[in-house]
Amino acid sequence: MRLWPASRAARPKQFIPLIGERSLFQETALRVVSIEGAAELVVVAGVAHAAALKEQLAAINLSAKILLEPEPRDSAAAIAAACAWIEAHDKDGVAIVVASDHHVPDAGAFRSAAAAAAQAAEEGFIVTMGVTPTGPNTAYGYVDPGAAQGEVRKVNAFVEKPKADTAQSYIAKGYLWNSGNFVARASVMLGELERYAPDVAAAARAGVAEATESEGVQTLGDGFRAAPKISIDYAVMEKTDRAAVIPLSFAWSDLGAWDAVWSASAKDGDGNAANGAVTHQGSHNTLIHAAPGMHVATVGVRNLAIVADGGHVLVADLAQSQSVKTLVDGLKAKGAEAEVAPFNDIAGAKAWFGRWLRMSALPLWASLGADHARGGYHEALSADGAGVDLPRRMRVQARQAYTYAQAGLMGWPGPWQQAAQRALDYLDAAYLRSDGLYRTLVAPDGDALKDDALIYDQAFALLAFASLFEHVRNEAYRSKAEAIIAALQSYRHAAAGFREVSAHPFQANAHMHLFEAALAWREAGGGEVWEKLAAELLELARTRFYDRDGGFIREFYAADWSPAPGEDGRRLEPGHQFEWAWLLARAGETAIARQLFASGVRGLDPRRGAAIEAVDEAFQPISHNARLWAQTEYLKAALILGEEDHALAAARILARYLSGPAPGLWYDQLRADNSFVAEPVTGSSFYHIITAIRVLEGA
Repeated sequence: MRLWPASRAARPKQFIPLIGERSLFQETALRVVSIEGAAELVVVAGVAHAAALKEQLAAINLSAKILLEPEPRDSAAAIAAACAWIEAHDKDGVAIVVASDHHVPDAGAFRSAAAAAAQAAEEGFIVTMGVTPTGPNTAYGYVDPGAAQGEVRKVNAFVEKPKADTAQSYIAKGYLWNSGNFVARASVMLGELERYAPDVAAAARAGVAEATESEGVQTLGDGFRAAPKISIDYAVMEKTDRAAVIPLSFAWSDLGAWDAVWSASAKDGDGNAANGAVTHQGSHNTLIHAAPGMHVATVGVRNLAIVADGGHVLVADLAQSQSVKTLVDGLKAKGAEAEVAPFNDIAGAKAWFGRWLRMSALPLWASLGADHARGGYHEALSADGAGVDLPRRMRVQARQAYTYAQAGLMGWPGPWQQAAQRALDYLDAAYLRSDGLYRTLVAPDGDALKDDALIYDQAFALLAFASLFEHVRNEAYRSKAEAIIAALQSYRHAAAGFREVSAHPFQANAHMHLFEAALAWREAGGGEVWEKLAAELLELARTRFYDRDGGFIREFYAADWSPAPGEDGRRLEPGHQFEWAWLLARAGETAIARQLFASGVRGLDPRRGAAIEAVDEAFQPISHNARLWAQTEYLKAALILGEEDHALAAARILARYLSGPAPGLWYDQLRADNSFVAEPVTGSSFYHIITAIRVLEGA
């Protein structure tokens, strides 16, 4: 994060052109493929970066074996996986392991050093590339070189990042910077991992053995997930007696902060380095990075980094570049680091959301979101993609089945059927009751916690079955759905509609989602059952839920479908006004839909542009919190009603939520102070997101 705002979670620094026109990853790939005797290029990366890797390799006419980690397990596991793959294809193969985000301007000198290190590796050494320091840098670890062994030297010790005075003493003693690049026989590296970190080696071998291939890339198998998170330095290099170092005398930098980018960049006669459209007047020793479509001009400034990218502008003293990370941590806590929407119209929004969905979210939740040990899907993921052991709501599993069925309908070429089936199998195994309905809640191990069957939850099973039936026309899905509807007849309420099994038995929300499922089945050609149910629920909404005087739909009602007494009857949710508007517009009730849309708009916070959680009948806020799902409904309703300005505004606010803690994750709650709540990312929101994107792409 020291290279913010150009480098962000969704676009790490190796994929951006910091110096020149090519990215650091592209420069690294070109540098290593030309090493004498080089075999196939092997790239190990996270699942979220598959598309970026393929795109950037194609741009420089290179191919590679891409191994995707199902979840990040640190450098030891990544290197072990690469070595396991190499050993399986060449038992004597030498691995030259290089980071993809380093800047090495003299590619020829690097290749010569790599070739020399490879010769030492043939003799059984694990060679680290040690850089001759140009100054007492506190951002790097150091290597204490020992006795010469040909062109390499044995390693006396690896030392951690030091303080400034200690770094100066290291340089005086002849220490080298630890570049984090290694050269070794794959079999030797694996042997040392088996000796010092056997769990890492075993997990990597299992991951490679179980790897599956799709669209030219291999995703490591579930066994890889068992690898402990540990760096290669801690796992092997600080323990092995095979460690050697080759001193590098050429320029090298990991470009860890903007001052390093300035130092490595070409400069004009006044010491200014520019990337993008930049104009200087009387400025000296500055670094300017202007993203495409932006122009930065300076007058009389000195020693600054000015970076304009992703809707953000950073102005920093070059000498304080290392402090940018602290700044970004503070911005993240306030939710202000999220990107300003990188589009200016609906066409741009379609492209942006489509990339986010297909390249990041769908692959991530199909891999990290799935519980590969116990079945089904995790209730939530942490910011680093780890499953969170929470009680599992039935609705999350049903919504994930729906999400991946929708992905198939939208033409996603990934494993949508397997992903949807995983959820369906778990639904039947953990939630299905003897009456054909699904219970509400189970423990992570599948034991029942709440045996009640909510209408609200059954609606999402019906919705998932409708989407799957629309796609593959399997009559089994229609049979399962009709069995649920038959079982729900016992929930019938004498005054019309259904009585929910909850603290609020007479509510609009459960009926709204049952109506959504009925419409989906009707549109999929499900038959008379769904035509009748959709018509019944439409009439209930028109005559019982909708308040013609107020132009809104309440949340809770009394047994005769009059407003519930007290605060319950006064509660309105702007997000549900939008959601009902979208559904009623689909059913042909455009006039009521427009009234509801107008009520939803009254629940927008003018400062944040977001639909807040709840208001009263006078549209005075009850809760200033703004949930993600309400923004998806704002977008859907605006699109179906042709409210183009509102649609663009909704897309922009939704993009903020989706620029979450990592690609494919999102924020769920935006506080009144415009900061996001830091919390596990619940999978239940994916249903709202993919529906909104499908509506957007159909607009």
